[in-house]
Amino acid sequence: MTSSTSNSLSPAPVGGPPVTGGPADGAPASATPVWRGRGTRRIGVRVLSLPALLALWQLAAAAAGNPSFVPAPRAVWDQLVLLSTTHDGVRGYSGHLLAEHLGISLRRILIGSALGVAAGLVLGVVLGTAPWIRLVAEPVVTFVRALPPLAYFSLLIIWFGIDETPKLWLLAIAALPPVAVATAAAVHGAPTGLVEAARALGASRWNVIRDVVLPSALPEIFTGVRLAVGVAYSSVVAAETVNGVPGIGGMVRDAQRYLQTDVVVLGLLAIGLSGLLIDGLLRAAETRLIPWRGRT
Repeated sequence: MTSSTSNSLSPAPVGGPPVTGGPADGAPASATPVWRGRGTRRIGVRVLSLPALLALWQLAAAAAGNPSFVPAPRAVWDQLVLLSTTHDGVRGYSGHLLAEHLGISLRRILIGSALGVAAGLVLGVVLGTAPWIRLVAEPVVTFVRALPPLAYFSLLIIWFGIDETPKLWLLAIAALPPVAVATAAAVHGAPTGLVEAARALGASRWNVIRDVVLPSALPEIFTGVRLAVGVAYSSVVAAETVNGVPGIGGMVRDAQRYLQTDVVVLGLLAIGLSGLLIDGLLRAAETRLIPWRGRT
């Protein structure tokens, strides 16, 4: 009796198989299938939502009964085909294909956003590390951030004319405040313990900023960059109100004058879909370049 009891309670020998049998033992093995099942369901919901949205769009167009007010999906599709090819000697819209309009606008957004992000990073680091400069410059950044793009676009046209320069300046100014604010807040909130430890080890001010402050601030900085690109995207139509053709925003503004609602909707869809693509690329870059985000 005692011998059988002691054998049943004795631990498994070293190197032997562990004692199993609880419901928790199967949890790690089933975690991956559960995650995959959730991902499949999400993809399925998104795929099914597209025809549902198209059906609602078609119902709204039929209820409106006025293509100048709500164009049908087929009308927008027909414009996509027309603006992407050459028909009866007419090439796209105003002599440029839809892809060319979009490409020119994306180039403007890329250049303007790059200038605004670079300036915002430098300004944000200065604001986050120099309190007296932050006291003076932060209200100016907030003031510029509150201004709508059209409020200062007219002034840029007076200064730089109607060519590419005012458009790039507009997009750069629109992209600067989100990056500057996010960078300043992240740099100012860097872990005090790490900063003091680096200084105790003899690190210079620049080394502390480069090796401690910026790595800890990168997640918030990347969020500011994504916001800045989004602001630049939302400002492209304003930037292309004057001499904006070729350009997707200029095409939308020009089509609006002639009540070509289907072209306007097509341009908005092109801007939105390309914006989703670029934001997805930024998120993928963020995941790859900042693997420590969300970890402590």
